[in-house]
Amino acid sequence: MMTAAEIRQQFLDFFASKKHQIVPSAPIVVKNDPTLLFTNAGMNQFKDYFLGNRKAENPRVADTQKCLRVSGKHNDLEEVGVDTYHHTMFEMLGNWSFGDYFKAEAIAWSWELLAEVYKIPKDRLYVTVFEGDAKENLPKDEEAWNEWKKVIAEDRILLGNKKDNFWEMGDTGPCGPCTEIHVDCRTDEERKQVDGKTLVNNDHPQVIEIWNNVFIQFNRMKDGSLEQLPAKHVDTGMGFERLTRVLQNKQSNYDTDIFTGTIATVENIVAKKYTAGDDKESVAFRVLADHIRAICFTIADGQLPSNTGAGYVIRRILRRAVRYYYSYLGYKQPLLHQLVPVLATQFENVFSELKAQEAFVQKVVKEEEDAFLRTLEKGLKRIDDIINTTKEVIDGKAAFELFDTYGFPIDLTRLIAGENKLAIDEKGFDAALSEQKERSRAATTIDTEDWVEVLPTDKISFVGYDAVTAETKLVKYRKVNIKGKAACQLVLQSTPFYAESGGQVGDTGVLLFEGEEVVVTDTKKENDLIIHFTEQLPVNITGVVAAKVNADRRKKITVHHSATHLMHAALRKVLGTHVAQKGSLVNDQYLRFDFSHFAKVTDEEMAQVEAIVNEKIRENVPVIIKSMPKEEAIAMGAMALFGEKYADEVRVVIIDPTYSIELCGGTHVGSTGELGLFKFTSEGAVAAGVRRVEAVTGFAAEQYVNEHFASIRAIREQLKNPKDLGKSIENLQSENSDLKKKLEKLEARQLVALRNELLQKDEIINNVTFIGDIVEVSNADALKKVCFDLKTNLNDYVAVLCANIDGKPFVAVGISDTVAAAKQLDAGKIIKEHIAPLIKGGGGGQKTLATAGGQDVSNLQQVIEKVKGLL
Repeated sequence: MMTAAEIRQQFLDFFASKKHQIVPSAPIVVKNDPTLLFTNAGMNQFKDYFLGNRKAENPRVADTQKCLRVSGKHNDLEEVGVDTYHHTMFEMLGNWSFGDYFKAEAIAWSWELLAEVYKIPKDRLYVTVFEGDAKENLPKDEEAWNEWKKVIAEDRILLGNKKDNFWEMGDTGPCGPCTEIHVDCRTDEERKQVDGKTLVNNDHPQVIEIWNNVFIQFNRMKDGSLEQLPAKHVDTGMGFERLTRVLQNKQSNYDTDIFTGTIATVENIVAKKYTAGDDKESVAFRVLADHIRAICFTIADGQLPSNTGAGYVIRRILRRAVRYYYSYLGYKQPLLHQLVPVLATQFENVFSELKAQEAFVQKVVKEEEDAFLRTLEKGLKRIDDIINTTKEVIDGKAAFELFDTYGFPIDLTRLIAGENKLAIDEKGFDAALSEQKERSRAATTIDTEDWVEVLPTDKISFVGYDAVTAETKLVKYRKVNIKGKAACQLVLQSTPFYAESGGQVGDTGVLLFEGEEVVVTDTKKENDLIIHFTEQLPVNITGVVAAKVNADRRKKITVHHSATHLMHAALRKVLGTHVAQKGSLVNDQYLRFDFSHFAKVTDEEMAQVEAIVNEKIRENVPVIIKSMPKEEAIAMGAMALFGEKYADEVRVVIIDPTYSIELCGGTHVGSTGELGLFKFTSEGAVAAGVRRVEAVTGFAAEQYVNEHFASIRAIREQLKNPKDLGKSIENLQSENSDLKKKLEKLEARQLVALRNELLQKDEIINNVTFIGDIVEVSNADALKKVCFDLKTNLNDYVAVLCANIDGKPFVAVGISDTVAAAKQLDAGKIIKEHIAPLIKGGGGGQKTLATAGGQDVSNLQQVIEKVKGLL
């Protein structure tokens, strides 16, 4: 029996023999694509070829791609671990043709690989072909049908509708008919009883789709119409986990050696055996084996768990896994981080980025587990209370409380509700979230129209490394609506404008269309397309365009980017070579840099880093930039970032070959002396094992230093220009401390006198001693203390003390235990129900002592009468 590693290699070797270039997986975390958080299909990294934005260097490629699907049309998180074949993170084996071969070759090679190389029994294979769609005026895919007839019996070729056999990238964009290959994994006995063709595309767990060949030949427009693409492409995807299951003759993906090592480790940790059943314990084993892959590979590719966007998706998956081992495997301490080394070793030769960051990923996962375990038990108790008082539907506000207070993602609450035969008031939950969501959505929504082509071209070039101006032409444009405001996005044939990427913000400036000035407010990338954001479309769109970057702003950005390289190298020298970039922002005002490190960076270490960077600035080291093959750059010691997708030819930034060599597409100074001065402004934690520093250089550093000197001058003047400023401040603090102690002693004496005075004002009402008065105190704590002190001198009593402190009303109510029991009085309730409305405020406390504050001081006497009336 072939191992999973051998199966993967055989796929790649097969397509290499068909003249395909084998390319590495793109990162699982997507950058420069506003439509995606994660790579969810093998074709994502090739979108620009399909869209016509870029010409493929090689028209045939093959790969294995890390993918993540959590929700939406492709997958449901709730099914992962429950069935045998759904996953969050999975590998997609794929072969691609960019305007080269088409249906005949793709179909022939699919059959050759499955039936002849992998030797899957032919009587277990079925294929589906697009039947056509009258509404779309799309005919049946006769070409695919005829090609399949050459290799497979006609009764095994099935027709599929648009839902199953017409693939689309999204609401708009490249699309086309597809042909799927399905495998019947049932026993011979079962196959005799029911014909496999009736189970294809019917969600049967043993009759599964294994490979999809998509024939991209149309472009879906904004209005829903279809246009023929100038070039036709092949986009295929075969689920590696499913293929391995078939070839290893298993009934579940989780029984293959892709997962058995992880499951065995979990068995050892929790001292339980995996039985591969439908019970909750078996589901828990499968959930852990699946989820740990998604968690590890996304963190290794640069996405830390967080409360928003892609980071929240990872946090949801991790918390779902924690709940499973906590509730169903009886394991009450962090478990997931113990599985990281198993995966790192398993995938060392195919996705090496995890092994390279094993300790870091472990640290992040453990911190996340620790944090959730602290609130999980309380949350589970709260949800038990909710379930016990719910008949059919959990209230949306209660679900939001679990989310907001206990960190329960809604799908975790939904899962627990389903286990108890309950539903969730989803609308109520959404309503509780809606205000925040609407704010977020309004701030980020961009509604785009179709591109309008002005000048056909297959090459868009960036010329901004060498110049901040250029003469160019408009290639295409589209109108957009951003936050409810109309705007435009323009693409130029060549541009000096740097598009936001690698942490460096996008350029701003102007475009001159035959003298008409159009302001560029931002420049971003959409895949490999450089898009200029403008507020209007020029009148003349066909003439020569003079593109001018805001040079002063660019210069300030550039010095901060070069400073980031100097600082990164210095951090590694001072803290250790474990330091690796985990995020950055470079703009014209400052630089921000996140990096892996497990302790606070001390003031001494910060000073060492600053000294090293400033020394390099004074040395005025030339910044050398070279283009070279990626392998050559790595061999010479260039640092590459985890989670970045690099081309075969890379740009290398060298600042003294013994000091800093990094792969980088950003803009840089000619020599380090241009930075002038480097200064840290802050240091802190971002997440487990990740620190963040901010710093300034160049003009921004000069401003920073000047502002701080101005502050020090002002302080000196306030202190009458002492010779030793530090000593003067120490003396001031010591004097202040002494005065506070004296004041506290005086206040304590005053409070004793006030208490004694109040004891002379008591009256008896229905056998209860009552004291009510408006008193003079300096703060609310003093009022509460006097009220509490009355307890030592009274037995059966009720006291209500009021004070006007700086124009605001404050009230304290004290009740003895005996009176609280006999009269059924509660100080906290009295505050909330009777006193808070009178003073237009709020408060609370215990049964025997409670306080309130408010806005209206005019009713303090009424407050006393109100409490007195309760007796």
